[in-house]
Amino acid sequence: MSDTRIAVLGCGAIGSLYAAHLARVPGVEVWAVDPWREHVEAIEAGGLTVTGQADFTAPVHARASAAELPRCHLGIVATKSLHTRGAVEAAREALAGAAVVSVQNGIGNEELIAEFVPRVMRGTIVTAGAVTAPGTVRYDAPGDSWLGPFEPKPASAEEIALLAGLLDEGGLRTHAVADARGPQWTKVVFNAATSPLAALTGLTVGQVCTDPALRAQVGILIDEARAVCAAAGIVLTRDPAEAVEEAIREAFRHKPSMLQDVLARRPTEVDVLNGGIAAEGRRIGVATPAHDAMVALVHGLQSSWN
Repeated sequence: MSDTRIAVLGCGAIGSLYAAHLARVPGVEVWAVDPWREHVEAIEAGGLTVTGQADFTAPVHARASAAELPRCHLGIVATKSLHTRGAVEAAREALAGAAVVSVQNGIGNEELIAEFVPRVMRGTIVTAGAVTAPGTVRYDAPGDSWLGPFEPKPASAEEIALLAGLLDEGGLRTHAVADARGPQWTKVVFNAATSPLAALTGLTVGQVCTDPALRAQVGILIDEARAVCAAAGIVLTRDPAEAVEEAIREAFRHKPSMLQDVLARRPTEVDVLNGGIAAEGRRIGVATPAHDAMVALVHGLQSSWN
């Protein structure tokens, strides 16, 4: 029997990268759940293969139904935010005694997870990749992960350190921190300042950030988010303006997930990005008209598909 059994809900790029890296750690048994049956069947038959920045295949148990999960010690939620509630509720029996982390985009996923599980972590990851075929994930860009307690219903420091240590051992550099809001919001602020503008215009991140008029809107969105963070006592781990310059240099042609969703006419995550910032602003009394506008515009675009 394994020393640590871990459930991974959602086997897109991030979930697959987490599952594969954890599964190559001695004593760890990984169970992944995803509705894409071909992906699940390929993983179950031949393991989960990582290409790109790493090259290995790891043994992962994969299922299309959470009802088939055994009881797990730890859980990782890597679904789109729209599917958080359904995924965690379906796995609640397997996660009944587990500490569970969200490594999703945006703000508010932890609150949904906490409705169904006893202990929750905040998680942030800046690693990038893509599932290229059933059973295969391409590791495009390395990046750190940060794990910390979700304050209203926290996992223990020992559980956070355990998962961080296992990810480190598996090859994904991870930091266990006492307050994970800073890393989480650092990512959210950048994504919320660039992704909706890319989604609305069809431009890449680099194109958005180098167009003078659009760059001005990026700055307005960043400034509003900074004001929310300052009032909420959240200390960003990096200046968002630096992240914008880095994106121009290193990810000029990157199409953010919100643009990919729009191109595929799928619901976007604007509600947990710009909507999450706006909701926190309302809670603490900071106006966020630019973020409110992004939510309204992206919702309007989505409505035009019907």
